Amino acid sequence: MMGAIGNLAVNPHIYKGLGYDPIRDLAPVTFAVSGSNVLVLHPSVQVASVKELIALLRSKPGGLSYGSSGAGNAGHLAGELMLSMTKTKMVHVPYKGGAPAMTALLSGEVQLVFASPSTAIPQVKSGRLKGLAVTTAKRSLMLPDLPTMAEAGLPGYDCDNWYGIVTAKATPRPVIDRLNREFGRALVIPEIKEALLKLGLESAPGTPEAFGAYMKSEYQKWGKLIREAGIRGE
Repeated sequence: MMGAIGNLAVNPHIYKGLGYDPIRDLAPVTFAVSGSNVLVLHPSVQVASVKELIALLRSKPGGLSYGSSGAGNAGHLAGELMLSMTKTKMVHVPYKGGAPAMTALLSGEVQLVFASPSTAIPQVKSGRLKGLAVTTAKRSLMLPDLPTMAEAGLPGYDCDNWYGIVTAKATPRPVIDRLNREFGRALVIPEIKEALLKLGLESAPGTPEAFGAYMKSEYQKWGKLIREAGIRGE
């Protein structure tokens, strides 16, 4: 199965009765791709950096709102992580998809969104929105000049909209190793890497052990944040 941050690290903490536990029931095969979101602001917000945005949030608790494609989605989690780390407040406005959230931002209905690169880049390049930072720990190949949130004023921040390959827990190790090798080969084919990059995704295959450790760390990280923020599924 192609798993993701949603069904492997987030949804088990948001929805009851899913019928599976990703750590208990699934065996990691390989990390597949890393996906960054971009923090974009409406031009009316008079800040030019993440540090200035944090200062504004502290001066006006709850005075700004941010949109997302829905409760528990990557954009929502990215915002909640920033608020948790900075001890600040914003109003979260969930929309039914990334396009409505972007439309709301462009109209000034909300002041900021953590958007996908493919959605954010055209608006930033046109000058209709301001791009402040990317959410991953490393800079995006699509936006090499844009700093990470950590570089821009929030050390330790990392929200990766990742995907990975998993299989049933009882799968024999030789089968897992074969799957790991084949997916690893596919993910570094130049044409595949180029196609993924157009979607804002960067391939990064690795060992089953490395992906398993990452899954557990993400499961614990987002579970803690979800409990503290009281996030519930729609």
